[in-house]
Amino acid sequence: MRSLSTAGTGMLAQQTNVDVISHNIANMNTTAFKRQRAEFQDLLYQNVSRPGSATGGETKVPTGIQIGAGVKTGSIYRIAEQGALQQTDNRYDIAVQGRGYFQVTLPSGETAYTRDGSFQLSDQGELVTADGYPVQPGITVPQEAVDVVISKTGEVQVKIAGSPDMQTVGQLQLATFVNEAGLEAQGGNLLLETAASGQATIANPGEPGLGMLSQGFVEASNVNPVSEITALITAQRAYEMNSRVVKTADEMLATTSQLR
Repeated sequence: MRSLSTAGTGMLAQQTNVDVISHNIANMNTTAFKRQRAEFQDLLYQNVSRPGSATGGETKVPTGIQIGAGVKTGSIYRIAEQGALQQTDNRYDIAVQGRGYFQVTLPSGETAYTRDGSFQLSDQGELVTADGYPVQPGITVPQEAVDVVISKTGEVQVKIAGSPDMQTVGQLQLATFVNEAGLEAQGGNLLLETAASGQATIANPGEPGLGMLSQGFVEASNVNPVSEITALITAQRAYEMNSRVVKTADEMLATTSQLR
C-alpha cells in the first residue's frame, strides 16, 4: 500500500511548510527581515513500464507506468524583496533602499552582513549594531560632535561645536552578492557568506547595482500577513487531505485483512 508512505511524505512536507510560514509571521515586526518560502519536489518514481520501451517489433509504449513515491522539501529560500521604510528620526538609524548589505565584524573576526541599520554608538563613539558589533568600515564619531549627517551615498559627516564647517569622519559601504539567497542566516539579523552566495562585492552606496541610504529610517520586514495567513490555511488543508489518505489506506488494509 504505497499510499500510506506517500501520504506520510505529504504530511511531513506540509509540516515543514507550516514551520516556514510560522517563522515568517513571528518575524513580521523584525527590522529588515526577509520572508522565506518552502519549495517542494516529487520523489523518485517506480517504473513499472518505462515510457518508450519496446513492446514488440517497432512499437513502443507511449506513456508507460510510473508510480510516484511522494514529495520532499527541495529548498527554503529567502525572498530579498524591499521592505517599507519606517521613519524613526534617530540619526544613527540607516535604511538601505535598493540592493546591498551593511558589513559587521563579529567577535570571531568574521565579517557578517545585515540589512538591519538600527545602529548605535559605543562608549568609544564607534558605530555599532544593537549587539555591539562594529560596522565596517569603522566609523568613529568625536565626543564633541553636536550633529551627525549621513548622505545617501554613505558619507558620514559631523559638526563640531565651535566649527562652522562639517567634517567627514568616514564612508559607509555596501556589499552585494551574485546569489543573495545563498547567504547563511546566523540569527540576530546577521548573514554569512557561503560558497553558494559567491564572494561579496564591496562598493559605495549609489554606485551601479547598489541602493542608497536613508538616515533616520529603518527597513521594515517584507512579510505580508494576509499572504502568510492564506498560505497557512492552504497548508493546513493539504495536511488534512494527506491525513485523510492515510486513514483511507488504513481502512482499505483493514478490509483486505478481513477477507476469508
